[in-house]
Amino acid sequence: MTHGNGTEVTEFVLLGFGAQQRFWNVLFIVFVLIYVTSMVGNIGMILLIKADSRLQTPMYFFLQHLAFVDICYTSATTPKMLQNIISENKTISFVGCVMQFWVYGTFGTNDSYLLAVMAVDRYVAICKPLRYSTVMSHTVCILLVAGSYVISSINSSVHAGLMFSLSFCKSHTINHFFCDAAPILAISCSDIGMNIILLGVFVGFNVTFTMSVVLFSYIYILASILKGHSTAGRKKAFSTCGSHLTAVTIFYGTLFYIYLQPHSNNSQESMKFSSVFSGIVIPMLNPLIYSLRNKEVKEALKGIGKKFF
Repeated sequence: MTHGNGTEVTEFVLLGFGAQQRFWNVLFIVFVLIYVTSMVGNIGMILLIKADSRLQTPMYFFLQHLAFVDICYTSATTPKMLQNIISENKTISFVGCVMQFWVYGTFGTNDSYLLAVMAVDRYVAICKPLRYSTVMSHTVCILLVAGSYVISSINSSVHAGLMFSLSFCKSHTINHFFCDAAPILAISCSDIGMNIILLGVFVGFNVTFTMSVVLFSYIYILASILKGHSTAGRKKAFSTCGSHLTAVTIFYGTLFYIYLQPHSNNSQESMKFSSVFSGIVIPMLNPLIYSLRNKEVKEALKGIGKKFF
């Protein structure tokens, strides 16, 4: 890789947080607790769904994959961030940086597609209950999940591949705690016009498409609930959608905050903390949301608790 002035870029320095030096011990403890909670919660969710026969339905099949994606999503950045907080050596190799960006982008995008797939599942369950087992067959569920992985991988591969053509003659210091697109492009001395256009097109399409699927699914769900369900039926329908709606609201709310805020020095620091929430806190919250707000998951947890206690 020959870049700019002819020198080969072999590594970057991750700047991290502005207050990292003064509060490194507090940051380290907080992020370790969040990461451990996220791992325990998501791994526990996967094992719980596998262990309980009542949870062998399409909805929990998708939730199982959401938990797996969240594990990979947060693991793409958190371990390296924790290492950088306590270490004086905050470098990451060029290839390692591209790989981190690819993994983070792949599973972050996959998160949005799985949330959209779960919205479709709720639409079929509530609006087409008699055809649910036929429409959401095991084969269809596998194809939907496989499609989300493929689309997400292709999406990230395009952006990651373009990084190999960038020159970095201005600086090798990335003003972030991980390798994300915006801070990497900010230190490049290449023409980044194509990168920005493709990033905007891909992100715009992914967000618009998945949000539209979620939005239209819930419009039809709401119309169906208000038309033909009894009071008890409405409560049950809303309860099955409550966890998913909460997860969707948090995910897209954070996403819009990250991408729609104006660019400035203050926004760079703000983006770091938004990325912490998106990539580290949300993967911890998802299993809590689905376990605390979902009756079937709570019953499965009680059943497991009775067996061991």
